[in-house]
Amino acid sequence: MARTSSALKRPPAQELPSAPAGEYVEDLTGILGVAVDYERRRGRGAQSNASGRYEATARVAFDDGWRSLDELPPFKTTVQTDATRKIITRNDSPDIGFDRSINPYRGCEHGCVYCFARPTHAYLGMSPGLDFESKLFVKPEAAELLEKELAAPGYSPKVIAIGTNTDPYQPIERKYQVMRRILEVLDRANHPVGIVTKSALVLRDLDILARMAERNLAKVALSVTTLDADLARRMEPRAATPMRRLETLRRLSQAGVPTTVMVAPVIPALNDSEIERILDAAQAAGVKEAGYVLLRLPLEVRDLFNEWLKANYPDRAAHVFKLIRDMRNGKDYDSEWGTRMKGTGPYAWMLGRRFEIACEKLGLNVAKRKLTTDLFRAPRADDAQLSLF
Repeated sequence: MARTSSALKRPPAQELPSAPAGEYVEDLTGILGVAVDYERRRGRGAQSNASGRYEATARVAFDDGWRSLDELPPFKTTVQTDATRKIITRNDSPDIGFDRSINPYRGCEHGCVYCFARPTHAYLGMSPGLDFESKLFVKPEAAELLEKELAAPGYSPKVIAIGTNTDPYQPIERKYQVMRRILEVLDRANHPVGIVTKSALVLRDLDILARMAERNLAKVALSVTTLDADLARRMEPRAATPMRRLETLRRLSQAGVPTTVMVAPVIPALNDSEIERILDAAQAAGVKEAGYVLLRLPLEVRDLFNEWLKANYPDRAAHVFKLIRDMRNGKDYDSEWGTRMKGTGPYAWMLGRRFEIACEKLGLNVAKRKLTTDLFRAPRADDAQLSLF
């Protein structure tokens, strides 16, 4: 029978005890799975590591009485090579503002518990839970592949979005520098790029970004989910702190790089009260544009987020999900184009109105910066024949 472990209730900010291994976490609709001991998942967002949805068998850790779980090692970040053959991903979704993107990495060490990209790890035979944030894949040949694709006959330039799935500036980027090499290719080709991140590491590439911005080729958006450092630590354990993100926006703006703040995701009864304060802080940092996205809970994300919510904020878990369903036509998630980003119903309308009024008062979104494609020059191999025209 499912039971809720008292050890999984929200611990004090300075005291994070270990949850007993093998105890089940009660979901709103039934049993989710087995919580991983806190000491094994220290610094991670997900509470568990349930098997991916495509696996023929489900694997759970269970103490057989011989303290065998004590021998399991902690979750450490491992990196494997992703032998991809193409780097630009295309989409035809009508409710997002780009038709192509690049993802230098699979999985994300930031560990944001609400991340809608988590279910993609199931395609790799791994868990969208702790595996997603500890078993990462790098695309070391991304820059070379990009150069070939930009040079392909008939390529038509449009803004390439980077960071729309997993963060291109997650911690392992310090070592692999895939993102910097991608920017070098785009810079040489005069190709426009829009970046979304939660990391201050983007400032490492400020030299390239400022140079591209002078030609109207680059924009950077930072997601600021909350100004509450404790909430951020629990919800986004390895991402930059809220203050560092605001400082990053300030430095980018000062260098002439157009910046956007994304209040995303907006989670009812958890961080929705902060919309105005986040926008005010971002505007003070020099931001000119802003956007927001309602919390999305596709596939395994729903259970992972519910499990995290009951472990960290048990007093409001039921209320949060009630409000989510009020904005999702009675469901935990509605993937309908046109409404999946903003939701429907009175509560969703109120959130949207608050956002619009705050932006109007602060002078945000007065004009949207549109990057240029007029300067694009297709890369040419050193031994390529010169054009006659």
